[in-house]
Order: sequence, then structure tokens, then C-alpha cells
Amino acid sequence: MLKSLLLAVSLVGLAAAPAIAAPCRDAKGKFVKCADKATAKPVRCKDAKGKFAKCGTAGAKAI
Repeated sequence: MLKSLLLAVSLVGLAAAPAIAAPCRDAKGKFVKCADKATAKPVRCKDAKGKFAKCGTAGAKAI
């Protein structure tokens, strides 16, 4: 039983490895440098009272 469990875990690990380490490729299939995954955080603004407000309104400041 232990051998079969160990075999199953190792097969799952081998099957998941390509999905985790997917390289970046262009349209022609050539390897290219992957883009950064970090995305810019949205700008949020607060009014004078400390409540969230739409940026661009009078008295709103970016936080």
C-alpha cells in the first residue's frame, strides 16, 4: 500500500511539473523573456473626511 501511494504521489508530481514551469513563448513558438506578473495597483483616492472618493473630485487625494 505504501509503495502504491508513493507511486501515485510521484506520478502526480511529474504530471504537474510542466504546468507549473510553463515557459513564455511568442506566436512563432520561440522562447522569449516572460513579462513581470506584478500588475500596477489601482489608484484610490480619499476625501478630506477619510472616506473613499472618486479620483478627480474636489478635495480627493491619492493614497
